[in-house]
Amino acid sequence: MRNYLMAAAASALIAMSASPGWADMAAAERWIDEEFAESVLTRDEQLAEMQWFIDAAAPFAGLEINVLSETIPTHTYESEVLAKAFFEITGIKVNHQLLGEGEVVQAVQTQMQTGRNLYDAYVNDSDLIGTHSRLQLAVNLTDFMAGDGADVTSPTLDLDDFIGASFTTGPDGKLYQLPDQQFANLYWFRYDWFQREDLQAQFKELYGYDLGVPVNWSAYEDIAEFFTEHVKEIDGVRIYGHMDYGKRAPDLGWRMTDAWLSMAGTGSPGIPNGVPVDEWGIRMEAGTCNPVGASVARGGAANGPAAVYAIRKWDEWLRKYAPPGAADYDFYQSLPALSQGNVAQQIFWYTAFTAVMVEPKSAGNNTVGDDGMPLWRMAPSPHGPYWEEGMKIGYQDVGSWTLFKSTPMDRMKAAWLYAQFVTSKTVDVRKSHVGLTFIRDSSIRHESFTERAPSLGGLVEFYRSPDRVQWSPTGVNVPDYPKLAQIWWQQIGDVNSGAFTPQEAMDRLAEEMDAVMARMQAADEAAGVYGGCGPRLNEPKDPAEWLAMDGSPKAKLENEKPMGETIPYDELVKRWTEAQ
Repeated sequence: MRNYLMAAAASALIAMSASPGWADMAAAERWIDEEFAESVLTRDEQLAEMQWFIDAAAPFAGLEINVLSETIPTHTYESEVLAKAFFEITGIKVNHQLLGEGEVVQAVQTQMQTGRNLYDAYVNDSDLIGTHSRLQLAVNLTDFMAGDGADVTSPTLDLDDFIGASFTTGPDGKLYQLPDQQFANLYWFRYDWFQREDLQAQFKELYGYDLGVPVNWSAYEDIAEFFTEHVKEIDGVRIYGHMDYGKRAPDLGWRMTDAWLSMAGTGSPGIPNGVPVDEWGIRMEAGTCNPVGASVARGGAANGPAAVYAIRKWDEWLRKYAPPGAADYDFYQSLPALSQGNVAQQIFWYTAFTAVMVEPKSAGNNTVGDDGMPLWRMAPSPHGPYWEEGMKIGYQDVGSWTLFKSTPMDRMKAAWLYAQFVTSKTVDVRKSHVGLTFIRDSSIRHESFTERAPSLGGLVEFYRSPDRVQWSPTGVNVPDYPKLAQIWWQQIGDVNSGAFTPQEAMDRLAEEMDAVMARMQAADEAAGVYGGCGPRLNEPKDPAEWLAMDGSPKAKLENEKPMGETIPYDELVKRWTEAQ
């Protein structure tokens, strides 16, 4: 099997050795033959696609533009390799800068607030779709492609092939962002340990059911306890049954807004997001675009029993079952830490780190065998006791190209060309092999991924299955992501520090979200800041009235730990495969 992980390094060498300034088909042919040979297009189709880019870019040759994205392997590949290829093929130079996600959101917010053109394009999470569709500061791509951007919109773009386009479409049915990379938060576990007959027998004797992929949080908790307190050690290494993070930092906020409350069962049924209550606990009635509140007193669920349960379990599991020091980890430290090989499972694991987890043992990865094959697998996330059929069960990050009206038209058009180039069918199979963050259905189904699937621990099977729609980004109930997201990490951080109980923290969180949304409402009513789709908060009333009604917010359950339920992993994969 071809070593795809070495391909990124080879690509970088190709890029460095190439002569700049070949804005013609000679450069395109060389890149296709040496870097983009694997594609869903034939070579002739690739050449035709590149000829279109050359022709469309001609008016902008010599222009230097700036774009920004977060630091993950996919964007590193774009910055180091694809930007070079684009320059040599089109003559447009791209400075593709990489920063942490929090810094990217801050830059986006600054450009929106000031109207200054800090960057010509951003790979900005689709979590801001509610913001962009309301504020109308981002370019409406549907109208742009039919109007000012028609001359720089590729005839082979094929929007129907993008698996995340529904997440980047506003309530008005218009596309505001173009997906560039996509990854889900799934359940991760040590398949080799779960298959051991001695551990299976010990677990069944202790808990009364089979060791397997947990379907509910009760089983996840039992498995965490089992490995931490009963197994304790494997092959001379102290092991733990859980991994997570708790450092007081912006990424702790998205740890929770990335559907953690929904996984517990906080919101309402509805795909891609709950209606009327979403995974943030914000209520927006069906058929409207006006959020009415986050607190239970206003009909929301951010401080309801299910949300408080979710935060309590996060804090409890982190303290009881994770390795020492995990509570002080941030997002970037916790996920690669799995490669140490001392953790049995993780309930909240982003598939963006698959590339790290399939590195060889020689690179310090203790979760692959001597043959390089993974000892772990990924599976659907288990759900909490408040969850019900028809609800989303997890989160997908859809980093998407976003243009702003504050960008001069020539720079905007050049950036749009680059965005289409790095997502084009000519390059996407190769980019997908490097970053493993699929955006095109055609790439997922390319024969090279059928070949590679056994070494990726279930990633290909998951993305080829219809189940993938149950994992979705933040939706349109959130009226202004940058303003509201920053509240979360501060309040959740107070739980980890012990300053507040989960109930106190979520009460404060809900109250503060309502206060911020009240200011949005005033701005929208006075000046149409949110295009008439800003919040229109319900008057508060006794929370007991809302909790007595059907649906979310949901009353506290007498038993928040039903019997654990598991499923054999191989049976799960069989279901996925048969449903493709």
